[in-house]
Amino acid sequence: MSRLFMFEKPLGMRDTLPELYEKKDRVRSNIAETMKLWGYQFIETPALEYFETVGEASAIDDAQLFKLLDKEGHTLVLRPEMTTPIARVAASKLLKEDIPIRLAYSANVFRAQEREGGRPAEFEQIGVEYINDSTISCDGEVIALLISSLKKAGLDEFQVSVGHVGFAQELFMQILGTNGRTTTLRKFLYEKNYVGYRESVQSFDLSMIDKQRLLKLLQLRGGEEVLSKALSIIENDKGKQAILELQELWRVIKDYGFEEYVKFDLSIVSHMSYYTGILFEVYAGNVGFPIGNGGRYSLIEKFGKKATATGFALRLDRLLEALGGKTLENEMHCIFFSQERRKEAFGLAQQFHSEGKKVVLQDITGVKDLDKFTKKFAGTTFLIGGRDSE
Repeated sequence: MSRLFMFEKPLGMRDTLPELYEKKDRVRSNIAETMKLWGYQFIETPALEYFETVGEASAIDDAQLFKLLDKEGHTLVLRPEMTTPIARVAASKLLKEDIPIRLAYSANVFRAQEREGGRPAEFEQIGVEYINDSTISCDGEVIALLISSLKKAGLDEFQVSVGHVGFAQELFMQILGTNGRTTTLRKFLYEKNYVGYRESVQSFDLSMIDKQRLLKLLQLRGGEEVLSKALSIIENDKGKQAILELQELWRVIKDYGFEEYVKFDLSIVSHMSYYTGILFEVYAGNVGFPIGNGGRYSLIEKFGKKATATGFALRLDRLLEALGGKTLENEMHCIFFSQERRKEAFGLAQQFHSEGKKVVLQDITGVKDLDKFTKKFAGTTFLIGGRDSE
């Protein structure tokens, strides 16, 4: 074994040690239970997919795909996200009848990273896909489930920023048409580089009125009042339809009683090319990136079925970062025993297990520093010689 790589891992890969794993597992379980209560059924897909199907259909940049060859010479990819594999499964096996389908997942995904980026190349997503329902009620349900999931995970303060693909798209089309200037502005918006956006708009050969319309896009953030302001700067029917959909969505969110968690941001765009309507991002304190995102998409059509869908994905690593110093109570008990009371200790452990309690059995002679070891547990029982203590 090379000493150089003895303790190293591939770029972007990370170990999850017991304490962090326990916390992640608890958070994952709480979210999964919420999704099940809302009627979503969990699904698994392979970690490896064909590049010609899932790889090409995914909106993840080709340079970020992990590729390898199978024995027949086919190019495979490690799944870079979960929406595309689920679209493949839905189109091939689930969309036999014209009814809505609610699916959930929890899986690791893989995206190659630049060395200087410092971002994980493998991370876990947990999310849902609500397939074959084109109503705004569907979009509202997914956002409400997202909020409920975060609350169940223990996150107290967060914001769901909601926009619409069609609004910025139609505004740019009216003023700029389809050219490199539109691409430039979309890139600045996706990167949240608002200084670059403003400087680019000012450099364009446009009327002052059109420049102001483009600049006002950055001001369309806030509550319900933002939507009426948006209508004042958009002229065509498609752009207005986007706002009408957001107004209807707001009524759905209010019916759920979750309006305090939702704000509108009409400047939101996505690098995922398959989004077609309402889209959203989730932000929480102390995290510099969205901890989750989602929206309506038409990806299933790439697999030969005409069905729209909406969904969201949460990044568990970023969610744990948002939870910060919140610690989970360690409910594990420890039974120390001496050799002559080992059988009794085993019987006591079985009693704990029957009550659904976690317990560690530890031979007293196997611990050098008893004080440090006992601090790891919520409760400790000693079965030593003829003396019991807790």
